[in-house]
Amino acid sequence: MDALGAYTADRAAALSGVPKSTIHWWARHDVLIPSVSATKVMLWSYSDLMGLRVIYWLRQRKTTTKGVEVARTSMPAVRRALKELRELNLSLWDRDRPSVLVDASGHLLVKHPAGVHDLSGQVVSEDLLDLIAPFSTSEGTRGPDLIAPRVDLRIVPGKLSGSPHVVHTRLETRALAALATDGFDVPGIHRLYPYVTVLQIEQALELEKQLEDNLIKRAA
Repeated sequence: MDALGAYTADRAAALSGVPKSTIHWWARHDVLIPSVSATKVMLWSYSDLMGLRVIYWLRQRKTTTKGVEVARTSMPAVRRALKELRELNLSLWDRDRPSVLVDASGHLLVKHPAGVHDLSGQVVSEDLLDLIAPFSTSEGTRGPDLIAPRVDLRIVPGKLSGSPHVVHTRLETRALAALATDGFDVPGIHRLYPYVTVLQIEQALELEKQLEDNLIKRAA
């Protein structure tokens, strides 16, 4: 998978749903080193966002939908899942894109309309984590869908460095949120950007509020 997108620690944490302190610890201890830049200003890629979710989910104790307790996945298995994720080559932002999933053993899987397959093409059916879908943590943070965080919002790794934006535009959600912080209400923002709808502006502000809340909860 190409290392597209470029996210600072704040954005990587807010979008992945994984605490900022945790992703820094993983970077320092070579669990997941940011693939865009690992130097003074660290930058995580789009695939890194999914990698963060992989590590967090696999290293937690879990209960399956059948009530079975599942222990934490071993670090060798976690590293294997990360390796498979790096090697996966999918157009994840296509309209009919497949979902990328991981099972409790750290095996990567792909969900197509025909069903869920492992990377060898074998059909599987068990408790899985969708790495694209909304992601919640035990700390109470909520990472959004990594392709369509809202109905009219998109994240495209090769567009705007992977920044969330209004669909079919180059208008980033954080630009709209900055205007709201400066005192503009929704009608005022709409007058500045008449080519987007009021509903789209509201969705953008709602998403950025969710991401801001994630960082506040992590700092608490």
